[in-house]
Amino acid sequence: MTSSSALPESREEALALLQTYTHSPQLLKHARAVEAAMAAYARHFGEPEELWARTGLLHDLDYERWPEEHPHRGVAILRERGYPEAMLHAIQAHADPTVPRESLLDRALFAVDELTGFLTAVALVRPDRRIDQVAFKSVRKKMKDKSFARGVNREDLERGAEELGVPFQEHVERVIQAMSSIAAELDLAG
Repeated sequence: MTSSSALPESREEALALLQTYTHSPQLLKHARAVEAAMAAYARHFGEPEELWARTGLLHDLDYERWPEEHPHRGVAILRERGYPEAMLHAIQAHADPTVPRESLLDRALFAVDELTGFLTAVALVRPDRRIDQVAFKSVRKKMKDKSFARGVNREDLERGAEELGVPFQEHVERVIQAMSSIAAELDLAG
Protein backbone atom coordinates (compact mmCIF):
# COMPACT_ATOMS: atom_id res chain seq x y z
CA MET A 1 0.00 0.00 0.00
CA THR A 2 1.18 3.49 -0.83
CA SER A 3 1.73 5.70 2.19
CA SER A 4 0.86 9.36 2.35
CA SER A 5 4.59 10.09 2.31
CA ALA A 6 4.57 8.98 -1.35
CA LEU A 7 2.57 12.13 -2.12
CA PRO A 8 4.78 15.18 -2.59
CA GLU A 9 2.40 17.64 -0.95
CA SER A 10 -0.05 17.77 1.92
CA ARG A 11 -3.75 18.04 1.25
CA GLU A 12 -3.61 21.73 2.17
CA GLU A 13 -0.81 22.31 -0.37
CA ALA A 14 -2.75 20.36 -3.01
CA LEU A 15 -5.87 22.42 -2.32
CA ALA A 16 -3.85 25.63 -2.62
CA LEU A 17 -2.48 24.38 -5.95
CA LEU A 18 -6.00 23.64 -7.17
CA GLN A 19 -7.14 27.10 -6.12
CA THR A 20 -4.25 28.65 -8.06
CA TYR A 21 -5.71 27.33 -11.31
CA THR A 22 -9.40 27.01 -10.43
CA HIS A 23 -11.54 29.90 -9.19
CA SER A 24 -15.05 28.75 -10.09
CA PRO A 25 -16.95 27.81 -6.91
CA GLN A 26 -18.77 25.08 -8.86
CA LEU A 27 -15.53 23.48 -10.06
CA LEU A 28 -14.02 23.68 -6.58
CA LYS A 29 -17.11 21.95 -5.14
CA HIS A 30 -16.90 19.36 -7.90
CA ALA A 31 -13.26 18.66 -6.96
CA ARG A 32 -14.30 18.18 -3.31
CA ALA A 33 -17.19 15.89 -4.29
CA VAL A 34 -14.91 13.72 -6.42
CA GLU A 35 -12.31 13.72 -3.63
CA ALA A 36 -14.90 12.45 -1.13
CA ALA A 37 -16.20 9.78 -3.52
CA MET A 38 -12.68 8.60 -4.32
CA ALA A 39 -11.83 8.36 -0.61
CA ALA A 40 -14.97 6.28 -0.09
CA TYR A 41 -13.99 3.94 -2.91
CA ALA A 42 -10.44 3.63 -1.57
CA ARG A 43 -11.88 2.49 1.77
CA HIS A 44 -14.27 0.12 -0.01
CA PHE A 45 -11.51 -1.53 -2.04
CA GLY A 46 -8.81 -1.33 0.65
CA GLU A 47 -6.67 1.02 -1.43
CA PRO A 48 -4.50 3.98 -0.32
CA GLU A 49 -7.06 6.58 0.69
CA GLU A 50 -4.86 9.66 0.49
CA LEU A 51 -3.66 8.82 -3.01
CA TRP A 52 -7.17 8.17 -4.24
CA ALA A 53 -8.61 11.26 -2.55
CA ARG A 54 -5.82 13.49 -3.90
CA THR A 55 -6.43 12.09 -7.38
CA GLY A 56 -10.06 13.14 -7.07
CA LEU A 57 -9.19 16.57 -5.70
CA LEU A 58 -6.74 17.41 -8.49
CA HIS A 59 -8.29 15.60 -11.48
CA ASP A 60 -9.60 18.79 -13.11
CA LEU A 61 -6.72 21.06 -12.05
CA ASP A 62 -6.35 22.53 -15.55
CA TYR A 63 -9.97 22.45 -16.72
CA GLU A 64 -10.93 26.06 -16.02
CA ARG A 65 -7.75 27.67 -17.34
CA TRP A 66 -6.98 25.36 -20.27
CA PRO A 67 -10.14 23.38 -21.15
CA GLU A 68 -8.88 22.56 -24.64
CA GLU A 69 -5.71 21.02 -23.16
CA HIS A 70 -7.44 19.15 -20.32
CA PRO A 71 -6.18 16.87 -18.76
CA HIS A 72 -2.70 17.10 -20.26
CA ARG A 73 -1.72 20.52 -18.93
CA GLY A 74 -2.72 19.52 -15.39
CA VAL A 75 -0.84 16.24 -15.63
CA ALA A 76 2.31 18.10 -16.69
CA ILE A 77 1.99 20.44 -13.68
CA LEU A 78 1.47 17.52 -11.31
CA ARG A 79 4.34 15.54 -12.83
CA GLU A 80 6.69 18.51 -12.27
CA ARG A 81 5.61 18.53 -8.63
CA GLY A 82 6.43 14.84 -8.20
CA TYR A 83 2.99 13.24 -8.05
CA PRO A 84 2.95 9.46 -8.67
CA GLU A 85 2.48 8.10 -12.17
CA ALA A 86 -0.53 6.00 -11.09
CA MET A 87 -2.35 9.21 -10.20
CA LEU A 88 -1.31 10.95 -13.42
CA HIS A 89 -2.46 8.00 -15.53
CA ALA A 90 -5.87 7.98 -13.82
CA ILE A 91 -6.28 11.70 -14.47
CA GLN A 92 -5.40 11.21 -18.14
CA ALA A 93 -7.67 8.18 -18.47
CA HIS A 94 -10.70 9.95 -16.99
CA ALA A 95 -10.83 12.55 -19.77
CA ASP A 96 -8.73 11.35 -22.72
CA PRO A 97 -10.45 8.54 -24.63
CA THR A 98 -7.10 7.48 -26.13
CA VAL A 99 -5.73 6.59 -22.67
CA PRO A 100 -7.04 3.19 -21.53
CA ARG A 101 -8.47 2.79 -18.04
CA GLU A 102 -6.21 0.03 -16.77
CA SER A 103 -6.10 0.21 -12.98
CA LEU A 104 -8.80 0.24 -10.35
CA LEU A 105 -7.81 3.86 -9.63
CA ASP A 106 -8.35 4.76 -13.31
CA ARG A 107 -11.76 3.12 -13.36
CA ALA A 108 -12.87 4.65 -10.05
CA LEU A 109 -12.05 8.20 -11.14
CA PHE A 110 -13.95 7.72 -14.39
CA ALA A 111 -16.90 6.20 -12.51
CA VAL A 112 -17.31 8.96 -9.93
CA ASP A 113 -16.43 12.06 -11.96
CA GLU A 114 -19.60 12.49 -14.02
CA LEU A 115 -21.79 10.88 -11.37
CA THR A 116 -20.92 13.50 -8.75
CA GLY A 117 -21.99 16.23 -11.15
CA PHE A 118 -25.22 14.45 -11.99
CA LEU A 119 -26.03 13.85 -8.32
CA THR A 120 -25.37 17.51 -7.56
CA ALA A 121 -27.87 18.46 -10.25
CA VAL A 122 -30.45 16.03 -8.83
CA ALA A 123 -29.98 17.47 -5.32
CA LEU A 124 -30.25 21.06 -6.55
CA VAL A 125 -33.70 20.53 -8.07
CA ARG A 126 -35.04 19.13 -4.80
CA PRO A 127 -36.97 21.67 -2.71
CA ASP A 128 -34.65 21.00 0.25
CA ARG A 129 -31.43 20.91 -1.88
CA ARG A 130 -30.12 18.05 0.30
CA ILE A 131 -27.81 15.43 -1.19
CA ASP A 132 -28.53 13.07 1.71
CA GLN A 133 -32.19 12.96 0.66
CA VAL A 134 -31.50 11.95 -2.94
CA ALA A 135 -32.82 8.44 -3.56
CA PHE A 136 -31.68 6.01 -6.23
CA LYS A 137 -35.21 5.99 -7.67
CA SER A 138 -34.98 9.75 -8.25
CA VAL A 139 -31.60 9.38 -9.93
CA ARG A 140 -32.99 6.72 -12.28
CA LYS A 141 -35.97 8.94 -13.12
CA LYS A 142 -33.72 11.93 -13.87
CA MET A 143 -31.46 9.75 -16.03
CA LYS A 144 -34.46 8.99 -18.26
CA ASP A 145 -35.19 12.70 -18.68
CA LYS A 146 -32.85 13.61 -21.55
CA SER A 147 -33.40 17.36 -21.01
CA PHE A 148 -32.15 17.14 -17.42
CA ALA A 149 -28.37 17.69 -17.04
CA ARG A 150 -28.14 17.36 -20.80
CA GLY A 151 -24.33 17.34 -20.85
CA VAL A 152 -24.04 14.16 -18.77
CA ASN A 153 -23.58 10.98 -20.78
CA ARG A 154 -25.94 8.45 -19.19
CA GLU A 155 -24.09 5.52 -20.75
CA ASP A 156 -20.86 6.68 -19.09
CA LEU A 157 -22.61 6.77 -15.71
CA GLU A 158 -23.54 3.12 -16.03
CA ARG A 159 -20.30 2.11 -17.77
CA GLY A 160 -18.32 3.51 -14.83
CA ALA A 161 -20.07 1.26 -12.33
CA GLU A 162 -19.77 -1.70 -14.68
CA GLU A 163 -16.02 -1.18 -15.12
CA LEU A 164 -15.65 -1.05 -11.32
CA GLY A 165 -17.61 -4.29 -10.97
CA VAL A 166 -20.15 -2.59 -8.70
CA PRO A 167 -23.93 -2.76 -9.21
CA PHE A 168 -25.17 0.63 -10.42
CA GLN A 169 -27.51 1.21 -7.49
CA GLU A 170 -24.74 0.42 -4.99
CA HIS A 171 -22.41 2.77 -6.87
CA VAL A 172 -24.91 5.64 -6.82
CA GLU A 173 -25.70 5.11 -3.14
CA ARG A 174 -22.00 4.98 -2.17
CA VAL A 175 -21.31 8.26 -3.98
CA ILE A 176 -24.39 9.90 -2.42
CA GLN A 177 -23.17 8.80 1.02
CA ALA A 178 -19.68 10.16 0.34
CA MET A 179 -21.05 13.49 -0.86
CA SER A 180 -23.42 13.61 2.12
CA SER A 181 -20.42 13.43 4.46
CA ILE A 182 -19.33 16.87 3.18
CA ALA A 183 -22.77 18.21 2.21
CA ALA A 184 -22.23 21.58 3.90
CA GLU A 185 -19.00 22.17 1.92
CA LEU A 186 -20.89 21.34 -1.28
CA ASP A 187 -23.83 23.63 -0.38
CA LEU A 188 -26.05 20.54 -0.48
CA ALA A 189 -27.05 20.37 3.19
CA GLY A 190 -30.36 22.20 2.74
